[in-house]
Amino acid sequence: MHTGGPCGWSYDGIRNAETVAEHSHRAAVVGIVLAAMESADPARTALLCTLHDLHEARIGDLTPLTRRYVSAADPRTVTADQVAAAHPEVRDVLAGAVDEHEDDLTPETRCAHDADRLDCLVRAVEYRAQGHSAVQGKIGRCRAALKTDSARRLADAAMQMAPGDWQVAIRGAAASSMASH
Repeated sequence: MHTGGPCGWSYDGIRNAETVAEHSHRAAVVGIVLAAMESADPARTALLCTLHDLHEARIGDLTPLTRRYVSAADPRTVTADQVAAAHPEVRDVLAGAVDEHEDDLTPETRCAHDADRLDCLVRAVEYRAQGHSAVQGKIGRCRAALKTDSARRLADAAMQMAPGDWQVAIRGAAASSMASH
């Protein structure tokens, strides 16, 4: 299901935006990097990032605007319905990961949430470079919502360089962070 992409890109006038799958994949990769930088579990963080928008297959992307009007779209409820007929172990893994992500109590969930926001920020920077000025507010909101120092450093670097070059900054930041541990 293509719903305009994560972060509600269609509201910003962007057509043919990234898909939920593209966003989840990139968030998982960023999550692995953040987890390594924050001494969290990269594999668990990647799982959380991969599944964090699983509910969007049923309800689409809920933007801050649509959340003002849609109150029953709890990711836990949607995911429980999605996996109700699954093998119990599969159901427990998928629903458990969504519950953990929504609870946001572990270093891995903090990294997963930051990876989601960081991917949105970087994507907005890329769209801005293509001439979509409406994304500027999203860049600021995503930056302000980051919780980890590592994510803030990566966001600041991404906002100061040409789109696409942020991967170089991630490699360098991860290498220096790992060297300091």
